[in-house]
Amino acid sequence: MLTPYPSERSQKIGQRVETFVRDVVVPYEQDPRSTGTGPEPELVLELRELAREAGLMTPHILPDGQHMTQRETAAVLQRSGLSPLGPVALNTMAPDEGNMYMLGKIANEDQKQRFLEKIVSGRARSAFFMTEPAEEGGAGSDPSMLMTTATQDGDDWIINGRKVFITGVDGAEVGIIMARTGGGDRTQATMFLVDLPNPAIKIDALIHTIDSSMPGGHGAITIDNLRVPAKDVLGEVHEGFRYAQVRLSPARLSHCMRWFGSVVRAHEIACEYAVNRKAFGKLLIDHEGVGYKLADNQIDMQQMALMIDWCAAELDKGSLATTESSMTKAAVAEGLFRVADRCVQVMGGTGLSKDTVVEQVFRETRAFRIYDGPTEVHKWSLAKKIKRATLNKQD
Repeated sequence: MLTPYPSERSQKIGQRVETFVRDVVVPYEQDPRSTGTGPEPELVLELRELAREAGLMTPHILPDGQHMTQRETAAVLQRSGLSPLGPVALNTMAPDEGNMYMLGKIANEDQKQRFLEKIVSGRARSAFFMTEPAEEGGAGSDPSMLMTTATQDGDDWIINGRKVFITGVDGAEVGIIMARTGGGDRTQATMFLVDLPNPAIKIDALIHTIDSSMPGGHGAITIDNLRVPAKDVLGEVHEGFRYAQVRLSPARLSHCMRWFGSVVRAHEIACEYAVNRKAFGKLLIDHEGVGYKLADNQIDMQQMALMIDWCAAELDKGSLATTESSMTKAAVAEGLFRVADRCVQVMGGTGLSKDTVVEQVFRETRAFRIYDGPTEVHKWSLAKKIKRATLNKQD
């Protein structure tokens, strides 16, 4: 059910990735170093060393530094996602994957050497500081509500604000901070690169969320008079929202890719359970209430695979694919959850337990219905575009 390989090189790499995840990574799924706030640093380092020895570190970035096409990336990242620990081991995990993509497009050569190279090597993790506390009226799904500010002081910028749900921040070595730089003009924001840890950036708490696959957890952060030199502005001043669009669609799609791999694995486990477990005189799969659920899974997964491939192809054409990625994210997030939910239901009590990875896949896919924009926000955005297009036809 995984996406077919679109090229010979993606097949060569993807097959090695799948073998590595199934044979090497899967046995670590019961490791106690996987905690409620993500895999512990020791486990991350151990897994990444194994990937490095296998020649599979950051497999979607080619030896010459070029990024695979998005269709090729989909084939590889889906296979990395066959275990929740696969993207951690292979360095295809969020937020690093999206940050690498954006830095590769926007950072200057000095910034690439200082920040990007160590992320691509898998020897450093990164964090993207965007979301802010809702109780303080900060930015969430609506980036125009951004409250963190950066004010110029000579050749430096001074940043102050609060951030929340900052994925991977604990232990990260590279930070990308979004801050408002237009004074009262909320349409102007800038991205700043910063080495971590930094005494001006305090982790107030690690938030225990429903998901648990991402190293460094999700942090609540206070930024207090952080001084950033002008050379560490990413791209141009006031262009942060535009640059965010460069990152946004590919990052949304790569989430779809990785978690698609996870539900394929959950479906495999549920199928194995259903064809071996008997109840009421026959195998579970021979009961229509079970067999139909697995058939519905197969239908949903085929539809999701086609949407991912369609959106990836649009990105490969050079489009920002804003509409396509919204449609794909909304459809795939909801589809992933349906598949994972059916897997839990088919497996009964076993599906609720931590005896298999199915329970974690269920939690991870539930979170994805909110991460990178809730389904409702994407549909609202699409509805606005439908209204505008329809009214334009009437003029």
